[in-house]
Amino acid sequence: MAAQMAVNSGASLWGPLKELWDTVEGAVWRRQPESVHLLDLQLKKHKPNFLSLYKNPPKSAEQREKVRKASTEGIAIQGQQGSRLLPEQLLTEAFILSDLFDIGELAALELLLAGENQQPHFPGLSRGLVAVLLYWDGKLCVANSLRSLIQSRHGKTFTLELSGELVALTTRFTDELMSQGLTRRLLTLVSEINVTREFERLQKERGLGNEKHRKEVSDLIKECRQALADCLFAWTCQSPLGKDDTLALVAHLETVTVEADGSLDSVNLALVMALLYCLDVSFLEQGTEDREDLLQALPLLTEKQYVSAVHSRLVDGRPWKLPGLQAVCRLAWALALHALSQLPQGSALAEFTEADEALADQALLGGVFLFMTEGMLGCEGFTHDEFYTRRLHSLITDFLALMPMKVKQLRNRADEDARLVHMSLQMGSEPPSSLRKDLDHLMILIGEFYSKDLFGLELALEFWCHTESLQHTSLQGSYLGMAMQRPPHKQVVLSKFVRQMGDLLPPTLYIPYLRMLKGLANGPQCAHYCFSLLKTNGAPHGDNMQVTGSPVSWEHFFHSLMLYHENLRRDLPNADATHYRLPPIRGITQRELDGLTSFLQLLCTIITWSENARLALCEHPQWTPAVVMLGLLQCSVQPVLKGELLLCLAAFGKSPEIAASLWQSLEYTQILQTVRAPGQKQAAGIEVELNEIESSCEEYPLTRAFCQLISTLVESALPVNLGAGLRAPGFQPYLTFLRDAVFLPFPTRAYRRAAEKWEVADAVLEVFHKLLRDYEPQPSDFVQETVELQGEQVLAHKPPGHSLMFHLLNDSPTLTLCLSLLEEGVRQLDTYSLFPGKKQLESAVLHCLCLLDLALQKEVVFMDLLRESQASLIVSPLEQLLQGVSAQSRRADHIVNIARYLYHSSSNPEAAFQSAKILQRIARYPNIQNRLVGDFTHDQTVSDKLMAGFVECLDNEGAEEGLEKGDDSEPAKKEARIRHETQIHILNLLITSLELKTPNLALYLLGYEVKKPINSTNLQDAGVLGCPRSCLHAILSLLQRGSERRSGPVLTSQAPHLAELCYQVIYQLCVCSDTSGPTMRYLRTSQDFLFTHLQHLPFILPGDEISALSQMSWLMKTAAIELRVTSLNRQRSHTQRLLNLLLDDQPRTQHAADGETGMEESRSVSGFLHFDTVSKVRRKLLSVLDAINFSQDVPELLQLDFFERTQIEQVIANCEHVNEHGHTVCNVKLLHRVLVAEVNALQGMAAIGQRPLLMEEVNSILQQVVERNRVRRSLSAKRHALQSWRGLVETLLTACPADLIPADDRQIIIRDLLLDLHDKVLSEDSAGELMPIVAGAVFTLTAHLSQSVLSEQQQGAGLEGGSSSGFASIANSALHLILRKLLDFILCTGGGFQRLRAHLYGALLYYLQIAQKPEEPDTLQQAGKSMWERLTAPEDGFSKLQRENLAIIESYGTALMEVVCRDACDGHEIGRMLALAVLDRILSIDRQSQWLLYVCNSGYLRVLVESLRQDDTALQTLLSPQPPLLKPLYIYESKMALLTRVAKTGQGAVELLRCGLVAQLVECQVFDMVPDSDSHRVFGQRDPSGFIPSPLDRYRQILLPALRLFQVILTSTTTHHQQGATQVLQWLIVHADTIQGLLRCQELSMGALQELSLLTGIISKTALPGALEGQDVNSAALPEFQGHISRFQRQCLSLLGRLAGSERERLLKQAEIAAPGDPAERREEMEVAMQQVCANIMEYCQTLLLQSSAQAQFSICLFSPSVNEPASRDGHTDLALPSALYSRVPSLGLVLFLLKNSAADFFRFHQSHRQALGKLQSLEQLPPEELKELCAALVSGTGGVEKISSVQRSLLAKRRLVQLINNRAKLLALCSYVIETCLFVMWRHLEYYLLYCTPTDPKDSLMPGASAYRSRLTDDSFGRALGLSRVSQQDLEQLQSDMGAGFGEALQRKLLEVEGLYSQVRSRYTFIQALVRRIRGLLRQPKS
Repeated sequence: MAAQMAVNSGASLWGPLKELWDTVEGAVWRRQPESVHLLDLQLKKHKPNFLSLYKNPPKSAEQREKVRKASTEGIAIQGQQGSRLLPEQLLTEAFILSDLFDIGELAALELLLAGENQQPHFPGLSRGLVAVLLYWDGKLCVANSLRSLIQSRHGKTFTLELSGELVALTTRFTDELMSQGLTRRLLTLVSEINVTREFERLQKERGLGNEKHRKEVSDLIKECRQALADCLFAWTCQSPLGKDDTLALVAHLETVTVEADGSLDSVNLALVMALLYCLDVSFLEQGTEDREDLLQALPLLTEKQYVSAVHSRLVDGRPWKLPGLQAVCRLAWALALHALSQLPQGSALAEFTEADEALADQALLGGVFLFMTEGMLGCEGFTHDEFYTRRLHSLITDFLALMPMKVKQLRNRADEDARLVHMSLQMGSEPPSSLRKDLDHLMILIGEFYSKDLFGLELALEFWCHTESLQHTSLQGSYLGMAMQRPPHKQVVLSKFVRQMGDLLPPTLYIPYLRMLKGLANGPQCAHYCFSLLKTNGAPHGDNMQVTGSPVSWEHFFHSLMLYHENLRRDLPNADATHYRLPPIRGITQRELDGLTSFLQLLCTIITWSENARLALCEHPQWTPAVVMLGLLQCSVQPVLKGELLLCLAAFGKSPEIAASLWQSLEYTQILQTVRAPGQKQAAGIEVELNEIESSCEEYPLTRAFCQLISTLVESALPVNLGAGLRAPGFQPYLTFLRDAVFLPFPTRAYRRAAEKWEVADAVLEVFHKLLRDYEPQPSDFVQETVELQGEQVLAHKPPGHSLMFHLLNDSPTLTLCLSLLEEGVRQLDTYSLFPGKKQLESAVLHCLCLLDLALQKEVVFMDLLRESQASLIVSPLEQLLQGVSAQSRRADHIVNIARYLYHSSSNPEAAFQSAKILQRIARYPNIQNRLVGDFTHDQTVSDKLMAGFVECLDNEGAEEGLEKGDDSEPAKKEARIRHETQIHILNLLITSLELKTPNLALYLLGYEVKKPINSTNLQDAGVLGCPRSCLHAILSLLQRGSERRSGPVLTSQAPHLAELCYQVIYQLCVCSDTSGPTMRYLRTSQDFLFTHLQHLPFILPGDEISALSQMSWLMKTAAIELRVTSLNRQRSHTQRLLNLLLDDQPRTQHAADGETGMEESRSVSGFLHFDTVSKVRRKLLSVLDAINFSQDVPELLQLDFFERTQIEQVIANCEHVNEHGHTVCNVKLLHRVLVAEVNALQGMAAIGQRPLLMEEVNSILQQVVERNRVRRSLSAKRHALQSWRGLVETLLTACPADLIPADDRQIIIRDLLLDLHDKVLSEDSAGELMPIVAGAVFTLTAHLSQSVLSEQQQGAGLEGGSSSGFASIANSALHLILRKLLDFILCTGGGFQRLRAHLYGALLYYLQIAQKPEEPDTLQQAGKSMWERLTAPEDGFSKLQRENLAIIESYGTALMEVVCRDACDGHEIGRMLALAVLDRILSIDRQSQWLLYVCNSGYLRVLVESLRQDDTALQTLLSPQPPLLKPLYIYESKMALLTRVAKTGQGAVELLRCGLVAQLVECQVFDMVPDSDSHRVFGQRDPSGFIPSPLDRYRQILLPALRLFQVILTSTTTHHQQGATQVLQWLIVHADTIQGLLRCQELSMGALQELSLLTGIISKTALPGALEGQDVNSAALPEFQGHISRFQRQCLSLLGRLAGSERERLLKQAEIAAPGDPAERREEMEVAMQQVCANIMEYCQTLLLQSSAQAQFSICLFSPSVNEPASRDGHTDLALPSALYSRVPSLGLVLFLLKNSAADFFRFHQSHRQALGKLQSLEQLPPEELKELCAALVSGTGGVEKISSVQRSLLAKRRLVQLINNRAKLLALCSYVIETCLFVMWRHLEYYLLYCTPTDPKDSLMPGASAYRSRLTDDSFGRALGLSRVSQQDLEQLQSDMGAGFGEALQRKLLEVEGLYSQVRSRYTFIQALVRRIRGLLRQPKS
C-alpha cells in the first residue's frame, strides 16, 4: 500500500496529461515518425482519464492522514530514495487546494510540488497560484487531446491526410469512448464549468494572483469549455450522433441564452453548429467515392426512430429560451427533410418529409434570418472556423435553392409591405407595426455573411452565373470558366435570385439589396461579376424600353450623384461667408443619406477588389466619379457622407495611375486648404470641419477617412511638385495638418465613442509610418533650396520623411507624444482587460514603435549627411533622447517602457518584435549599455517583469523559422514568423552586448552578477536558491529540446538560424574570461551540455547548409575550450569522455542519456546480436569533416546585352559593404535603386520601347548578385567550420594529456584525418579559399604524427630491423600514401598560394623527419664487426623508409623540383626558408644526386649563390644595436645550411666554386663588422625576453655558417683541388684583420671557442706556405700574402699556448659560472670546442712540419728546445715565462704538457663513457634521484622535472645519456688525435734538436752547421719569425734530460694503454706505439 501512496512530483493531474498532449500533438499535427506506437501506449495508459472525463481523484481519510503526517514522518516521492519531510505550510496549502477543486489530498500535494518545480516559469506567482494554473492546464491538455483525436477520425467533412494506421487507431479509440456516453459527459461539463463560479471559489480561497494570473486562469477555463464543445462539433462534422445523443444535444440547446449583445457565446455556437452538422445531408451531393459507406452510417436514412424522435422534438410546440435558435434548428431540419425526400431511400420517411414546408414557415415566424445575423454571425468565434462558414453557406443556399416558393412568398410579402408603407407615407400616418421583414433580414444576412471571408474561400461565387463568356484570366468559380459548359442547377437558381430581387425593387428593400450585393461582391472574381451586373442593369434592354435603367446600376447611381452635386453646388455661397453655420437650403434627407452610404460602400468594395472596375469607372467620360466626389466634398453635406466619399476615393487611389491625378485634383479642390487667397479672413476646408463641426459633434469620420485617403495615396504615389505655381511645391502642408491639427491634439479632444480616439491616432500614425519607411536621406535634403513664386523667392519644402526625421531626432512634441503613447499602451496592456479601441491602440503603438525603429535605422546616414552639409539644423541621436525623463512618470523610463512590450509577446507578438528590434539597435552603443543595466535593475518588480518578458519571447513555442516574409496570407504563419524573428533579435542583442565592456545588458539578461565581479557568479538551474529563469536557461532549454532522442536537438533542424545564434551566445560566454568559469562549470555539471550535443554531430540540413555549418562551428569551438580547460584542471574523466566521443571508431552501445531506457535496451540487444558483423563506424571528427562540402558552385559570368559588364561590376563593387557577420556582401536594394535610376534616366522613344527588356536585364543582374552573396556566405561558413574543426583537432592533439590517446591509436587517428583532408582538398572541384586552412591543419597533423612516431621509437617499440608492417604502429604503406597526397597538394597549388605552400613544406619536413635515424649511443664497439658483416647487415627500418620516400619524391620528377626551387629563390620569407629546408632535407637523402644535378643545371644554385651579395647589406643592418627585423638573418642561415649540404658532395662543392661562391663571400663586408663584446655594453639595451640575440651573437650567427661552409668545401674538394683552398685563403686574407682580431680574442667564451675551432680548422687546411705556389698571384702582393700567412701561424701557436696551458681550467670553471641553468651541457660543449681547437692547431703544426720537408734534418722548427711547462700549480693563470731568449716562441714543453693532459683527459673521458653506457643499459634500475638529475640537464626551470610523467622522465634520461655518451666518444676521438699529433711533433723536433741541430756558442760562430742553419732560418719565413737564433749546447742537453724526465715510463705506459683501449677498438691503427718507441730511443741516446 505504501508503494501506491508514493507522491508523483510531476503531479498526476498535470505532468502525465501534458505528456499525453505532447504525444497526441506530435502524432496528429506534427506527424513525427514513430509516433503511432507512442500514441498507442499513451492512449492505453490514459483511457480511464477519457472515460471519466474531468473526474478528479476522490478524497479519502487515509490519504488525508498520510499527508498530515508528511511533516513528521515524511512521505515517499517517486524517483527519489527514502522519504522526504515536507513543511507544515505546504500541507496546509494542500488541504486548501484539495477542498477547492474537490480532489484527493495526495493529488493536491502533487500539484503543489509540481507548482514549486514550475515556479521559475511563472515569475511573481506563489506555488499555490502556479498549482491552480497547472490544474486547469492539465484539464485543457485532456480536452485538447480528445479534440485532436476526434479531428483525426475518418469522416464525411474533412481529412487531415494522416496515415491509415493512425486514423484506424484514433477512430477505434474514440468510438469506444462514444459508446460509453461521451456526449452526455461533454454536455454536462459544458454546463457545469462556469468561469464566474470558478472565480468566486478561487477568490474565496485566495487562489487568484495578479491581473496576468487572473487572465491566464480565465483563459484556461474558457479554452477548456471551448475544447469540450469543439470535441462534439468535430465529431458531428465527421460522424453522425446517435438518437439519444442528438436528443441530449437538442435538450441542451433548448436552455441556451445569449450574451449581452444578443449573440451566442462561442461554446454554444459550437454546439449549435454540431447540431446543424447532425442534420446535414448536403455532403451526399458531392458524390465522393465513399458516398455509399457514408449513406450506410447516416442514421437519418437508416433509423426511422431517429428521424421520428428528432422530428417530434423539433416540431414540439414548447418554446425554447431562444426562439431564434429554435427557428434555426427547425429550418435546418426542414431542409434536411426536403433533401431526404429527393433521395430514393427517403420514400420510407414520407410521413415526416411532407412537413418540411410547415417547419420552414414556423422557422420564418421565429425570425430565423435575424437570429442567424445577430446571434450567430455576431459571435466573434464564428469567423475562426472554416467549417462553420461552409455549413451556414450550405444552409442559406439550400434554402434559396430547395425552397424557391418560400422565397417567392417572401418577395410578394415584401412588395405588399412596401405598398402599405408607401400609402401610409402618402397619408402621413405611421406605418403599421406588424410588418414582417423576413426578406430584408435574409438579404442583410447574406450581405453580412459573405462580407467576412477570412479563409479566402469566395463561397459567394455560387451566386454568380456568367451570362456571357467573360474573358477573364483569373476565373475559377465552382465551374471553370468555359463558355459552353452549363453551370450546376443550384448556381443557376442562386444567380436568378440575385437578378430577380433587383428587378422592380421596392424602396424599402433598396438598402438591404445593396448590402446583400456588397457581401456578394467580396472577392476578386465576385467583384468583377457584380460590376458587370450593375453595368448591364443600367443599359435599357429589350422589352423594357424606358429611358432610365434599374435603380441598382452604375448609370443610376452616378447620375444621382451628379444631380446632388449640381444642386448643392448652387447653394455654395461665396468663400467668405460662414456658410458652415447656416442651415443648408436643399439638403439630403436621412433616407437618401442611407441609400447613398450603402451604394458608396458597395462601390468601395467592388473597386477595392477589382482593378479593372477601378479603371473602367474612373475613365468613364460621362460619370467622372472622382471629380463629382471631390465636388461633393466641397458642398455642405454631413461629415459621415464626406467620410464615405473619401473612403471611396481612397479605394480608387489604389491604382498608381489614378493616384497621381487624384493628388492634383485634391490640391486643386483645396479640400485641405494649402493656399490662402489674398484677403481671405479665415481658413476653409477640412481643417475647419475638424475643429468646428467634428469636435463639437465629438465624432470624427471625416478626419479618419482623410487620413486613410492620404495613407493610400502616399503608398501609390507621392508627387514632388504638388501645388507648384501656387505655393512652394510638395507634401508639407498635408504633413503639417496631420501633425499639428490631427496627431498632436488627439489626446485632448472629446470622443463620443471611446474607441474613436485610438482610431484617429492609428490612422494618422499609419501615414507617418509609411512616409518614414519610404524615406532615404539624400545629400540634397540638407541643402536649403528656394523656388520662385509669383516673382519672389520662397523656401522649398523638404521631403516629408526628412521633416519627420527632424522631429523624431529632437525633443519635439511629436516624439514626446509618441513616447507617452507607448507608456499609455503598456499601462493599458498591463491591466489585461478589454476596453473599447484596444485593437486600434495596439495598432497605434505598433506604428510608434516602427517609427522609432526606422528613425534609429536611418539616423546614422541622416546625421552623417547633416554633418557633411554643414546646415544649421540641430538634432540629437534618438538613443540619447530615449534616455530623457518622461513627463508623466518623472523618470527616465522610455527604454524600459519599450522593453516592457516583450512581456506582452503572447498577446502582442508584433509589438514585442518591434521592441526587440529597437533594443537591439540601441544595444550597439556601449555608453548606453551601462545606463540600461541600471534602468532595468533599478526597480525589482520591473526588473523581474523585464527578465520574464525576454525569457517568454525566447521560450515561445509558437515561433517557426523558414516562413518567407511574403507568406503572410495566414495570420498564424505570420505570427509564427514574427515570434521567430523576435527571438533572433533578442539573441543578436545578447551577442552584440557580450562584445561590449561590462556590465552590459546581456550579462543581466543571462543571469550573471552585474553588481559584483562577474566571475563570482554561481549559475544555478532556475528556481534553485531563488535563481530566476534567465535567458541562458531559455537558450539551453531551446537547444536541449529533443537532444535526448536519436534524431538530435529539434532546434537545429526546425530553426537552424536560431540554433546557430544560441550556440554562438554559449560560445561567447565560454570564450570571455569573465564569464568562462561560471558558464563552463554550469554547462558541465548541471546540463552535460557539450557531450549531449556533440554526440549528434554532424548536423546535416539539406536545405540550409550554411546554418548547419555555423552551428557546428560554434559548438566545436566551445568543445575545444572545454577540452583545454578540463585538461588544465586535470579533470581527466571529462576530457576522456569527450575524446572518446570524438575519436572512437567503435559503435557506441549506449546512445543517449540513461533516461531513455525502453529504446536503449532494444537497441543494445540488437547491437549484441549483431556483434560479429558490426563494422567500424566513422569517427565523429571525420564525419564532421565529411559534412563540410569543399566544392562551391560559382555563378557563371553575366551575359549582358545593354549594360557594359565592366561598369556593372564597378557598380556592384561600390554597393558592397561588410555586414554584421563580417561577410562582404552586395547591398541588393541599393544596387536595385542605382540600376533603376539608370534605366529611368534614359531619354527618347527607343529607350521607352526597350524598357521591359532593360528591366529584365536589371532583374538578371540582381539575381546574379543575390547568388554571389549566397556563395560568399556559403564559403565564409565553410571556412569558419573548417577553422573550428581544425582548432578542435589541434586542441585534441596538443592540449589534452598525451596518455589519454595511446600512441598507436593516435597515429591511426592522425593518418585517417590526414588522408581524409587530402582527399577532400585534392578533389577536382574543391574551393581554393579553403586550401589555406587545410594546409595549416595538414602541417599540425603531420607534426603530431612525426612526434608520435618518434616518441614511440624512443620508447623502443617496433624498430627491430625492418619489420614487415613497417616502422611504427602506422604502416609504411600509410606513410607513403600520406607523402604522395602531400606532394600532390604541393603541386596542385600551382604558381600562387606560396604562403599556403609554406605550411605544406613544414609538413613535408616533419614527415621526412620520421625516417631520420635517432641519435644512437657511440659504444666504441664497432671494431668487433668485420667490414663484410657491416656491408651485408640487413637494412634497418629507417633507411628502408628513407629509400622508399626518396623513390616517391623522385617519381614526381622535375615538376616538384621546379616548385620547390622556385619557392626557395623568391617570395615570402617563411616560404623561402621552408623551401630551402626541404631542399636541404631531400639533398641529404638523395644518394643518386638527381636533385643536386637539377639544382646545378637549372641555374637555381647560381641564383642562390649570387643572392648572397644582396643579403650583405641587409645583414649589415642587423648588427646595429637595435635591429629592425631578424628575417634576413634567418633566410641567410637557411641558405648557408643548404649550400653547406650541397658542398658535402665533391660534385656539389666543385659546382659551388664554379658558381663563385667564395668570391661572393669575399665581397661581403658584414664579416668585418665585429661588434664590441657584450661586457662593454650597457645592460639596458638587452632584449628583456631574451629572444633577440645580442649583436655579438648575431655576428656569430652570420660568421659561423660561412666558416662551416668553407670547412665542408675544403673537406669535399680534397687536397688535389687546390682551387678551393686558395679561394678560401683569399677570403681569410681579405678579412685578415678581423680574423686576427678573433684569434687574439681576450675573452674565450663559448661562442669565441666555436669561432676559433672553425677558424683554426680552416687555417690549418689553407694557410700553408705552399698554398700560393702555382696560383697566379700578383708578384707584388705575394710578400704581403706570405706575411699574413706567417701571422696566422704565429697566432695559432700562441693560441695553443693559451688553451693547452693553464688557462684551460679557468675557462671551464668560468663556463660553469656563466651558465647556471645547464652547466653540465655547457661544460661538455666547451670541452669539445677546446679539444677541437687544440687538435686543429696540432694538425696545422703537423702539416707545416710535413710540408717543409719530409726529413727531420731539413724540417722547420716550431717550438723552442726547452721543456718549461706552463706553471700554474698555485692557481695563477699566467704562463710561466720561458727564458728571455725564446720569449716569442712556444716551447716544446707546451707540447709535452698537452700530451700529458690529453692522456689524463682520455682516461677521465673513457671512465665517464663506460659509466654512462652502463647506466643506459640498466636504465630501468636507476634510482629516481639519478633520473631526476639526468632530466634536469634537459628541462629548464626549477619545478620542471617534478611535473613530468615517469614515462617522459625515463625518455629524457635516455636522451641525456645518449648525448653524454656521444659527447664522450667525440672527446675520446679528439684526445687520441691530439695525442698522436703531439707525439709526432715532439718526435720531429727532438729528432732535429738532438740529431741534426748544431749548437751555436758565441765562440764557434763560424762553424759551418750553424751558418747553414741560420741561412735556412733566414730563408724560411717561419724560422725567422720564431727568432730561434741561438740554441746553445746547454739548452740541448737540458732539453734531453728534461724530456727524459717528463716523458717517463708512466706516461709511456699510459700512451700505449690509450692505443690499446681506443685505437684498436675503433679498428683504426695509430702510430702511437711507433712514435713512443722512437722518442724513447732519441731520449736514451748518449749525449754528444
